[in-house]
Amino acid sequence: GGWLLLQNCHLGLEFLNELLDTITTKESMSEDFRTWITTEAHSEFPINLLQSSIKFTNEPPQGVKAGLKRTYSAVTQDLLGMSKMPQWKPLLYAVAFLHTTVQERRKFGPLGWNIPYEFNQADFAASVQFVQNHLSDVGNKHGVNWSCVRYMLGEVQYGGRVTDDLDKALLNTYARVWFGEHMFSEKFCFYKGYIIPKGNTVEDYLQYIEQLPVIDTPEVFGLHPNADITYQTTLANETFSTIVSIQPKDSSTSGGETREAVVQRLADEMLEKLPPDYNPHEVKAQLQKMGAIQPINIFLRQEIDRMQHVMSRVRATLTDLKLAIDGTIIMSEELQDAFDNIYDARIPKLWFRISWESATLGFWFTELLERNQQFSSWLQDGRPNQFWMTGFFNPQGFLTAMRQETTRMNLAKGWELDSVVLYGEVTKMMKEDVVGPPPADIGGVYIHGLFLEGAGWDRRNSKLIESAPKVGIE
Repeated sequence: GGWLLLQNCHLGLEFLNELLDTITTKESMSEDFRTWITTEAHSEFPINLLQSSIKFTNEPPQGVKAGLKRTYSAVTQDLLGMSKMPQWKPLLYAVAFLHTTVQERRKFGPLGWNIPYEFNQADFAASVQFVQNHLSDVGNKHGVNWSCVRYMLGEVQYGGRVTDDLDKALLNTYARVWFGEHMFSEKFCFYKGYIIPKGNTVEDYLQYIEQLPVIDTPEVFGLHPNADITYQTTLANETFSTIVSIQPKDSSTSGGETREAVVQRLADEMLEKLPPDYNPHEVKAQLQKMGAIQPINIFLRQEIDRMQHVMSRVRATLTDLKLAIDGTIIMSEELQDAFDNIYDARIPKLWFRISWESATLGFWFTELLERNQQFSSWLQDGRPNQFWMTGFFNPQGFLTAMRQETTRMNLAKGWELDSVVLYGEVTKMMKEDVVGPPPADIGGVYIHGLFLEGAGWDRRNSKLIESAPKVGIE
């Protein structure tokens, strides 16, 4: 009649099958017996055990109000009265606000953090413990050492998880702007309407938190208001993707084509449009004519190899899929995934792993043709006057090859690769206006296909501008 607790079961998936057999084949079992399992999400978790269980998830609350409410619901009156120094309670609230902010920024994806860090309650507890110890050490006479507090919060307690330089700079900015003597002034606020409340009891703080807005503008976290559009779009796409994935996979639909017929027709269309494979001997011969050891041509060879890999995988998948639909071969798990995704106009996982991101399968396949067209034209007609930068698998490799080429062209002037830096200039030309390479005395290359996020470009005055008016979504 007791409870059995099994933790981190994603590390012992084989045992779970044995556990399920033991429980289901047991002749007699107490009604009070429970098995509690903790696990990370795992694709190989036994589905039968999952379906027979009651699921619980523990996720960070959404919004500043919910985050602070959860934090202060766990704060005891003893903790609030732990220190007699006047800085203690405001600092405790500021750390709680910082904790909620770093968690909330994750929902904005790359706009929030370059890398999604798993900030959790342990980070908050460690930060509170540090602040408490620090105030006990310095006392009323010396006051708070703000450099120490900022360093510990931005570099150690929360910064210890951060590996990206720009993310670290962001975290240190929060610590610098929010933690200092200025935080005790009447004018201080995290954002308009978000202040540090005054109170002597936990209930006082919870009453103030209850007055905060349920939905926060991204500006509270230091983001542009349009960041909410990105978040809402991503959330809607995930919802629609989930709905599509759980739709019945019946072989036929009333009054229309069967799923098999639709996928077979799409497979035929893609196979018909798919470019022919590259002939390795012809590729080698063409590269020899252009100079096989030139950095830019080495880069081209690498790009062609990757494109050939993608085209071969696409061709093999579509061919096998047609055979599986006809019943000639068995429908494997990978082919089933391709079948379902092609029917739903999504990119099969097998293709996505070796290629690029795209909104739909149609856009992805169109980009495949356009990317291949750039490589094949380059190979057959020689170096182009302009390059589609975002059509490369490895754009950074292209830039490195250009630096190497420029350095070799200027060896007589004493140029070295380590001292050559990239410089970009936005021209007023459209890509249709480019009829030749840049002037020889300037060097470099013309590129197109770059885009701005969160800004626009004024071609007439050659400067950055607001991309669009602020838009709100309800």
